[in-house]
Amino acid sequence: MEQLVARWAHNPKVAGSSPASATKQGRPVFRMAFLYCMFTVYVLYSAKHDKIYIGFTGDLAARFSSHNSLAKKGYTVKFRPWEIAYSEEHGSKAGAMKKEKQLKSATGRKWVWSLIADKYGE
Repeated sequence: MEQLVARWAHNPKVAGSSPASATKQGRPVFRMAFLYCMFTVYVLYSAKHDKIYIGFTGDLAARFSSHNSLAKKGYTVKFRPWEIAYSEEHGSKAGAMKKEKQLKSATGRKWVWSLIADKYGE
């Protein structure tokens, strides 16, 4: 037992009578208490072309900007300008993906088109 105590006494990470810190200085301490990220399911509408686009993202402002101006290829490039017709926030990526899938179904698209007809009077 004395050997074991003697070994513990020389462990630099154990605080004891010496004033030395148990952690290395100069390194940031990262504490991950809880990271909370919102995901947004959105519907874009192009009144000019009467088209819709359904997607989800973690940053709606940046994604909307890329649909309207930054992207050089893809489906949304051909039907600019886009407006955000509907958006819904979810606390998890899985929840957002589930809602996106539901909106892309036949029933979901029917609901989206009725929402657009109510909102834009078409």
